[in-house]
Amino acid sequence: MTPRRLDAGTRRARRPAARSGPSLEPTGRAPAIDDDVNAAIAGLLLDLAALQEGPRALAYKRAAHAVLGLAQPASALRNGPKLAKIPYVGPSSERVILEYLDSGHSPTVERAIHESGQADAVAARRSLRGDFISQATAESVLEAPAHGLVTLADYRGDFQMHSTWSDGGQTLERIVEAALALGQTCAGVTDHGYGLPIASGMSMEAVSRQHAAIDELNERQEGEFRLFKGIEANIRADGRIDMEPDELRRFEFVVASPHSALRSRADQTARMVAAVSHPFVDILGHPRGRRYDVRPGVSADWSEVFAAAAERRVAIEIDGYPDRQDIDWTLAAAALEAGCLLALDSDAHATEELLFSRMAIAHARLAGVPRERVINCWSDEELEAWMNRGEREAGR
Repeated sequence: MTPRRLDAGTRRARRPAARSGPSLEPTGRAPAIDDDVNAAIAGLLLDLAALQEGPRALAYKRAAHAVLGLAQPASALRNGPKLAKIPYVGPSSERVILEYLDSGHSPTVERAIHESGQADAVAARRSLRGDFISQATAESVLEAPAHGLVTLADYRGDFQMHSTWSDGGQTLERIVEAALALGQTCAGVTDHGYGLPIASGMSMEAVSRQHAAIDELNERQEGEFRLFKGIEANIRADGRIDMEPDELRRFEFVVASPHSALRSRADQTARMVAAVSHPFVDILGHPRGRRYDVRPGVSADWSEVFAAAAERRVAIEIDGYPDRQDIDWTLAAAALEAGCLLALDSDAHATEELLFSRMAIAHARLAGVPRERVINCWSDEELEAWMNRGEREAGR
């Protein structure tokens, strides 16, 4: 079944009118969000930040991100008329939080917007926060009954991460150690290619040296852990990949991601369809390139993109980086309906960021994704068969 047209540029942003914290429906196939207290509060703090300049704007932004990153709803931190200490949350931010917990809205924020005369600008910024969830909601989703959905226990390893070979801060050795500590048994390192010099993309000579280092690591960890050789290539404006076929053939798998025209409202369906139709592309990475409260990302008819990806068995990524959450659970549900595979990844650039895969798994569970549709849950043999599809060998 083909999903309805979904356009990231015009799709209405969802924001639950939360009051009491996330409530998950345990009887349906997938968990469902009734509300997200922390996301709603963070949005109000960012509304205030948009009306400020200098240090005050920065203070509200820091408070908003601190609330988004809490592992429990803000309502659980209330102690009478006060809140337990939350880093970066000062008296002004605390007042907004308490107002929201009391009534589901903030007179302070509403008054500030009215007095500023910038209601339209605030509304535009709110559209850049649609379908993001807070860490507290993600953790609640992960703890909900499985009902046949992908779980943390199913998750074998992450297939987008960056090391010191490009713009990451973690060595290959540290990636393996950290993944093993998380109970994982494989991973795919995807440093940037030379087409993205701003991210210290690797030359092909550096690729040869990295692959030799990966071979050495795999030999040491044989039977315990497998590190796959990947690359994050760039999708050009015309949909071409910024590396040559003979270069891409050297990798076990290829993530192709958009890194330009991410603020454009122009339709980019043709660009994204061309990318997933490339014979060497295995994963469409952070498909929209959106960033929380910053940019909307690529606008496309995602039903067409997902149909093309499903035909080639290209996995659609849910990037769990908190500021990305790309694709979110609403689009992930459409990708699932179109027959797509999913890749649930952290996009980690530091060891502690490997935990961002939890956010990706939470979005997949909200979308109703079963483990068999998630490449991160497959055996090494299943991954190898998928990575070495016949059309890749043909190199058409």
